[in-house]
Amino acid sequence: MEPLTTIPPPPSGREPRGAAQALKETFGAIAAELLAAGAPEDIAKLSRAVDEYFEEAFAASPSGPFLELNRNPYAIIALGGYGREELNLRSDIDLLFLFRRKTPRGAEALIREMVYPLWDLGLEVGYAVRSLKECLRLAARDFQVLTPLLDARFVCGVSVLFSELLEALRAELLERRRAWVIENLVEQTRLRHERFGDSAHLLEPHLKEGQGGLRDYHGLRWAARLDHEVLQARDLEYAGWLSHGEFEELWGALRFVWRVRDHLHDLARRRVDRLHFEHQIAIAERLGYPAEGGQQPVERFLGELHRHMGVIKRLHLACMRELAAPRVRRRGASPVLPEGIAAVPGGFLTFAGPEAILARPEILVRIFTESARLGWPLAGEARRLIREFLHLVDGRLRTAPAVVRALESLLVHPQAGEALLDDLLATGLLEALIPEFRGVAHRIQYDEYHVYPVDRHLLHTVIALQALAARPPGGVDDLPGRLYRELPRKGLLHWAALLHDIGKAEPAPGHAARGAEIVRRILAERGFSEADRETAAFLVREHLLLIQTATRRDIHDEETALVCARAIPDAESLKMLYLLTVADAQATGPAAWSDWTAHLLEEFFLKVLNVLEQGDLASRRTQETIARKEQALLASAASEEERRRFREVFPLLSPRYLLAMEPGEIAAHVALAARLGGRGFVWEIQPASGGKTRRLTVCAKDRPGLVASLAGVFTLNGIHILDVLVFTWKNGVALDRFELRPPPDPIFEEERWERVARHLEEVLAGRLDLASALAPRLDAARAAARPRAGRKPHRVRIDNTSSSFFTLVEVFTYDFPGLLYCIADALYRAGLDIRVAKIATQVDQVLDVFYVRDLAGGKLLEPERVAALEREILKRLAPPESSRKGEPTP
Repeated sequence: MEPLTTIPPPPSGREPRGAAQALKETFGAIAAELLAAGAPEDIAKLSRAVDEYFEEAFAASPSGPFLELNRNPYAIIALGGYGREELNLRSDIDLLFLFRRKTPRGAEALIREMVYPLWDLGLEVGYAVRSLKECLRLAARDFQVLTPLLDARFVCGVSVLFSELLEALRAELLERRRAWVIENLVEQTRLRHERFGDSAHLLEPHLKEGQGGLRDYHGLRWAARLDHEVLQARDLEYAGWLSHGEFEELWGALRFVWRVRDHLHDLARRRVDRLHFEHQIAIAERLGYPAEGGQQPVERFLGELHRHMGVIKRLHLACMRELAAPRVRRRGASPVLPEGIAAVPGGFLTFAGPEAILARPEILVRIFTESARLGWPLAGEARRLIREFLHLVDGRLRTAPAVVRALESLLVHPQAGEALLDDLLATGLLEALIPEFRGVAHRIQYDEYHVYPVDRHLLHTVIALQALAARPPGGVDDLPGRLYRELPRKGLLHWAALLHDIGKAEPAPGHAARGAEIVRRILAERGFSEADRETAAFLVREHLLLIQTATRRDIHDEETALVCARAIPDAESLKMLYLLTVADAQATGPAAWSDWTAHLLEEFFLKVLNVLEQGDLASRRTQETIARKEQALLASAASEEERRRFREVFPLLSPRYLLAMEPGEIAAHVALAARLGGRGFVWEIQPASGGKTRRLTVCAKDRPGLVASLAGVFTLNGIHILDVLVFTWKNGVALDRFELRPPPDPIFEEERWERVARHLEEVLAGRLDLASALAPRLDAARAAARPRAGRKPHRVRIDNTSSSFFTLVEVFTYDFPGLLYCIADALYRAGLDIRVAKIATQVDQVLDVFYVRDLAGGKLLEPERVAALEREILKRLAPPESSRKGEPTP
């Protein structure tokens, strides 16, 4: 909608009078009713109250008689949500003061009389003042002016003038410029969805502008106005745009979303439409959702909200597809289609009729494969018929070989994509074909990392695999694409992708193992061989193995790859598991997939693949690799002096370091160490990941607390740590490599690094008290990151079994600036030396893992020291007392 002129607020202190006072009292009563638990939703009540205000104000206006109503008729017209009689508690009240001829000079006095009292009440009022001719001219030029007029409703004044406006809009725009209206409606919808996302599935949905939001419903009304006088929602059914069942679905969805929006406005004390995390729990409590089936109240609330917004999205998409159909021209001869499936003008597929479905129920699935093959979407009537005939999908049909093949073909087809799989889910056919899917439908994973509910996440995992098939061969560094193209049995991978989280239907821990058993049963019922069933079950059971190991363990330790390889049957299974891991992470959301995660995962995959392909020769191959790197290092020496230095240093380097670094990197590190001399440290900074990050390699004499000092200095200067590798040479030289997010301003980046170096020198020399300098910053960061209701608490786990030589300290928490410093400093104070640190912010909670030994080189085994360390780390993570306000410490 166009931005309307907003009258500035009047001087404070003026009390509303007359009609405004009555409106204030009425608004309060209606608001209390709308917010009451279980109260019936009547979205028109607020609009009717505003109507009464304008009618009374119009009748009592001292300025009105001077405007000569008989010579220049005017009308007050409601626009937008007010025009639709769909005001929420904090909605804007949008008005059009319409004059038949030029706007008279006395109009401003009338407008102030009517609008100022509403400002006194704290209402947001937008208005436009136009002549009839001007209104039509602007609407013909600007689609954003036209759309609020499509919702226009007469309030008071001269009703004939309003009728003239509607007649002119229909004749001059909706009929004469129909193609322009359709083109703008389709394009504006596309741009809006791109900007605000798919609210039917996002965990912080936009109730108005996102896909599945109220604006989609508005688009339905605007589209229907092209051919019919749609004055209220029910007219969508009367005009034939929706069936009776579809309208009932839509009306139930609208009532729910309106109610949620009222509560959101009330909680925020302003108009807001993005349902942020901080309001979700409060609204779930207000609406009376109990915890049930292992789900929190907020998860059950969001599940129902997504279901309702999915209805709005589905009906709107069907409308937009068919509205745009006349603009699509399919070239060539009509396609050959299976019996019972027919083409519709405009490039859609439907059924030959209900009798065709009764005769051949398998075409309920076959129409989807034909849609993928041709690139023709399903017609709205086809989707309606699928929903009406779901009762035909019984145990015999869902396990019929032709149906199983058709479903697998659809899962694998690179052209199926999101829209078609969306239809498969939205029509209910996917749940009918795989009843186990009902348990994850609209099931929320309440955290900031899973962008979608479980059912949508599973579909997006399949879509991510389909995207690999669509990639052109020969792409640079396209390991996933190359591996996918080489797979001999792609269908099995796609079945595993579709079902890998099916075990989340039950809330208990162990969803992967539980899902593996479910997958075995599903595939057995559909005639898969025992070998295929076991492969799919393995993929589901271990779908977190690679990503968790790559982000939580030291992948440069040969033992890590060896342990992982023992859990994987063969190289082919590993390749499938890697591809599933990539697709799963991409479908989880941006917090779970990044260039850095992709790099770690690929590097670890190649190490495990090497172990599986070499078998028992892996350890010998490691020695061969180290020997080869030594030869390459010596061969790269530019002088005999440099070659001598390489020979001296090489025995000082650990196998872990040598496996992690390439010969060129080793040579650079040796040169860096040679510059150390008597300095406290030396470092080098290089761009990495295509310039998106910085790789800082620091060389210093090893000392307790060095990692904590480095992390603290980075935090002090606002530099975010992505990952760190910690190495100690046998001569006591520490070589640590940090992956860092660069300073925000590239122009002053050099000055920022100089300041970081100066601070590090002061810390190492004892001239800067890092704890005191960081205290205010850390208090604020911990307060902002404290676990809210419904979030998992901080947790510390001490693991003495995963490594033969180190104690692993796992810290589950929430990311905040200075997190690495807080943990590293606690480890230092506990007398522990950090040998490896893993920074993993791409999972549900942040998980930082530290490989540590005590200063004598042993593990942390004493129970009392273990307990003390857990307490100390939790204390460092807890928000300051002033921010907790009585909350229990996690």
